[in-house]
Amino acid sequence: MILVDANVALYAHHRQLPQHDVASGWFAAALSGSETIGFTSNVLLAFLRISTSSRVFERPLDMKTACEVVDGWFSSSVAALVEPGPRYWQLLRALLIDYRVRADLTSDAHLAAVALENGAQIVTTDRDFARFKSVQVRYLG
Repeated sequence: MILVDANVALYAHHRQLPQHDVASGWFAAALSGSETIGFTSNVLLAFLRISTSSRVFERPLDMKTACEVVDGWFSSSVAALVEPGPRYWQLLRALLIDYRVRADLTSDAHLAAVALENGAQIVTTDRDFARFKSVQVRYLG
């Protein structure tokens, strides 16, 4: 299983972002492949929140369009909503304390804990994930 980080989802959809071509190419191949591509609710919410923000984009998406983008992802037979399971809190707590996580990095720790619990790899452009030595990470770009 591969878990998608929010930045990859954003880059893949928004052409004006610097890593659009790489992320878009990866996204298209992944969603037409055979490996499960997982999305956490946090990643979906980040995509919706940022894509519809006029503080981020000169021409943000309206919410209906942003939801249709997500619908498109889930129309793939390999796309799945992945949520924390019974070991999540133990894993998250260990990451937060062992790696001295705080502030904005707590979202990264959340995704890392879900990845660990599911034996998944995270695909991202965010080098902050390198701190989590026990997590498999694939960097795009």
